[in-house]
Amino acid sequence: MAEKGKTSAIWLVSGVLAALFVASGGMKLAGAQAPIAAFTRYGYPAWFRLLIGVIEVVGALLLLVPRLTAYGTTALGIVMIGAAYTHVMNAEASHALVPLALLVALAGLAYARRPQ
Repeated sequence: MAEKGKTSAIWLVSGVLAALFVASGGMKLAGAQAPIAAFTRYGYPAWFRLLIGVIEVVGALLLLVPRLTAYGTTALGIVMIGAAYTHVMNAEASHALVPLALLVALAGLAYARRPQ
């Protein structure tokens, strides 16, 4: 029974993270004003916002395929490190907490889904 609970928890975390990253990436790809303004404020070009959006959406989908989770967590982890760095370098250290928390969740998922 404990194994079933662990499996359910892993799927729950995978689903929640995937939903968050699809929403975030989707907003970037759809051209929502908030991401456009943020990327502009940080001095990033429009193509970079689109690249990050694609990585977030594709990475989210990879989280839902157990054999490919490592690729998704790695790609999304790199994006979260970049997001945290961007916030710290722009005197928004408190804003770096969200990407860092997501990075920890991604690391936990990668560990939980590692090959046995």
